[in-house]
Amino acid sequence: MKVLEEVFRELLDAEPTSGSAVAVYRNGEEVLSLCGGLARPGVSWTPETAVPVFSATKAVASACLLNALAEQGMDAWLEIGKLWPGFPLRQATVADLLSHRLGLAALPEPLPMENLEAFRAAFESSCPNAVYGYHPQTFGPLVDILMLQLTGARMCDYWEQRIRRPRALELYLGHVPEEVLPRIAYLQPPRLPGGKMPTDEFYRAYFDANSSVYRAFHSVKGYDTPREMNTVAAWCCGSPAKGGVASARGLCRFYQLLMNREPDSPFAPQVAQWMGTRQAGGFDHTLLRHTTFGCGVMMEPAELFPGGGFGHAGAGGCHAFCVPGLGLSFAYVMNRMQLGILPGERVQRLLSTIHIKLPH
Repeated sequence: MKVLEEVFRELLDAEPTSGSAVAVYRNGEEVLSLCGGLARPGVSWTPETAVPVFSATKAVASACLLNALAEQGMDAWLEIGKLWPGFPLRQATVADLLSHRLGLAALPEPLPMENLEAFRAAFESSCPNAVYGYHPQTFGPLVDILMLQLTGARMCDYWEQRIRRPRALELYLGHVPEEVLPRIAYLQPPRLPGGKMPTDEFYRAYFDANSSVYRAFHSVKGYDTPREMNTVAAWCCGSPAKGGVASARGLCRFYQLLMNREPDSPFAPQVAQWMGTRQAGGFDHTLLRHTTFGCGVMMEPAELFPGGGFGHAGAGGCHAFCVPGLGLSFAYVMNRMQLGILPGERVQRLLSTIHIKLPH
């Protein structure tokens, strides 16, 4: 059976013009850190190379919101109306929102990412359909508004001041230090099979401007393409849904902190428990397949997560997860994107080398 390092080298060899990195930590210690290839033309990928991680950011944002609740003696089952009086589903809970159960994935018209008050007004005047479906874009302004209501601070500010900066974590949200900017890898567009876009049900809906799937992925304006993402503005946008920029080590260490496996963890112990508790599962009306979610995290692929493991994929192929019962965390980042929202073929190959058995 192939080991993780062997598979990682095979993946690098298959994409000689791009680069990637993988990290594995356990109980606060680095078990494995590999990197290779090119971050930018003529620039080698190093362990400090960071790259946009898209929706893997959602786990970070969810952990921050839940931690802020715990700090104020609240929990994930707090009714949203108690924080946000104008919210259209006042009795829905924070856990409902984080697990994509409120039917707010799509807005009638897209809004600019920077205009949080416009999103607030749009949500307050909406009529949610309560259909279960992943919120790829609106998740960002929803949790940002809740954090603002709860703490008076935006999500990116809470993350920077309370979590990242005191621990020199290589996972940035909005506040990217100037010295880090040259270390950020440039994304490359995916190679299309046969030069053509796939024509399965999801992609037909994704490109149909009249579909709810299209609206879900286009309700927030800005930073949708690799070209747009290869800018300082995108790296510093601070979107809680897709604005994270991280090294593999940084993303992996986040989960170690979340599990309280590093000294002086900023996260309350119950936060990981809330995140790892299954909240929703079934046919996902955005991704058009079965999905399972905890509070702000995916439980995909299910066979990898015995005993409460959880994580989150990012568009293009990055992925990170943890298994609290083992103190284990994993992160894979890259700059040659692949099609898909859930863990793709490359990360599946890497994960096939990891065999998780919880102690009895």
